[in-house]
Amino acid sequence: MPDETTARFLRVSDAEREHVVGLLQRATGSGLLDIDEFTRRVDTALAARTRGELNAVLLDLPGLTHPDRPAQVPAPARPPVHRPAPVVTDTGSDTGTGEVRSTLGSVSRRGVWDVPAHLVVRTTLGSAELDFTEARIPHEVVDIELDVVAASVELRLPAGARVEHGELQATLSGVENHVRPRADAPDGPLFRIRGSVRAGSVEIRPPHRSRWWRR
Repeated sequence: MPDETTARFLRVSDAEREHVVGLLQRATGSGLLDIDEFTRRVDTALAARTRGELNAVLLDLPGLTHPDRPAQVPAPARPPVHRPAPVVTDTGSDTGTGEVRSTLGSVSRRGVWDVPAHLVVRTTLGSAELDFTEARIPHEVVDIELDVVAASVELRLPAGARVEHGELQATLSGVENHVRPRADAPDGPLFRIRGSVRAGSVEIRPPHRSRWWRR
């Protein structure tokens, strides 16, 4: 079995990185980390190659350890960090750029709403659900820029919509596109999805099935 010095240089797997991100989520939920610290440490954890690099984000968090950690390191005294209240922001217009933001909370857009040509979605430790099926979309192309950290985003697109997400950078995350072209669907806008998702998930869905039956 490797000693402590050697173990620091052992490579880590995605499962270990995912576990550490979960510990960071717990630390943020208990007030040990604020959102900015959480985001920085998640980025460090996802980029870590060795056990020493990965464990570095946990060393000052009492009571939180990585099970493969080679040795216990005494945690220095740390004053509690005030946990921010959930933040949900939902702004935008039918032209220009709009922003949907959630931190430690959830935000949704449903029904009739005006979709900007460029929509930014930022969510950390939260969720965003955007339903475009009844929205007013006067643009041929809708650019959606994602900034997702340990959160989930669901996009429900209208009938006939086309999707491009090749520029979306996903790290330790799941991106599922359930939209399939239909010959009987009307021509819809092109949704270009880009940006980044770290330790989170993105689902791109077609209209609810009942909507197809009514067409």
